[in-house]
This record gives sequence, structure tokens and C-alpha cells, in this order.
Amino acid sequence: MTALAAVTALVGIVATGCEPEQPEGEAVGRTLDAKVERVVDGDTIYVMLDGESVSVRYIGVDTPESGWPEPDPECFSREATDLNRRLVGGREVRLVVGEEPYDPYDRLLAYVYSRGQMVNAELLRTGAAETLTIPPNDRFTDRFSRLEEQARAASRGLWGACR
Repeated sequence: MTALAAVTALVGIVATGCEPEQPEGEAVGRTLDAKVERVVDGDTIYVMLDGESVSVRYIGVDTPESGWPEPDPECFSREATDLNRRLVGGREVRLVVGEEPYDPYDRLLAYVYSRGQMVNAELLRTGAAETLTIPPNDRFTDRFSRLEEQARAASRGLWGACR
């Protein structure tokens, strides 16, 4: 079974659960528990699911590019990658799969939780990312926008180093 087929099967059968930061009354996303194998950059990781390595792209955030496909890394890409590595590297994480589960590159789209903290939100709060809203995966758009605005106003992360 390919990694894509394994994730598709898991997404269909895993029971749902409430995440600590999820607003009450909202439809609960499908959840998967996984072990982080590798941090690719600030907003992409590889996890082990059902014995298969699966690429996961964080929903709602965009971190500076690390040099691929562009020839040079963007400002603050190393710091964003390092922060992501500190937050999730080698850890067990919970993935809350988006309403649209895959992007055009077959990466699983998810809100990522580590030690009860939503990593997507932490990247925005620290200024390591900016918002990237792509419906229908827009559950936390207002919250993410507020976190980005606060980081900008305080010149945190890329908002101080790169602008």
C-alpha cells in the first residue's frame, strides 16, 4: 500500500476527537497520531503513518522558502525551520486533517499539535510565518490573522528581520 493510500484509509477510519484549541460547536476534524520523521522546512514535515512516510503541509501558514525551488533561501527561512524542528522534531504529534485533505503535491494538509500546542498558530505568533488562507481549509482564519497582526506590530521574527 502506498503512503497516499495508507493515509487515505486512515483518514477514513480514524475516530474524531476534540482538540484543545478548537472552538466549541465546530465540526471536529479527523485526527491522526503520528511520529515526526523529518522537518523539511518551516511549514512541512514528514511523519510515519501506518508504516509509511507521509509529507504533511501545515494549513493556514506560509514560512519563508528554504531555497527550493528558488536558488536562494528567503530571509528568516533558517529560523523558521529551526523553530519548527524545536516544536516537532522527532516527537509524536496529532494531525487534524483539513476539509480538503491534500494539496496539488499530494501532501497531507493538517493543523499540527505538539504537546497540546497548535504549531501552526505558534509559527504565526512568533513571526516565523505569515497567513495563507486557502478555502475550504479556513477554520482558524480569524485567529491566524490576529496572531500575524500582533507579530507584525511587535516586529517579531520575519517582521523585524526581513521588512
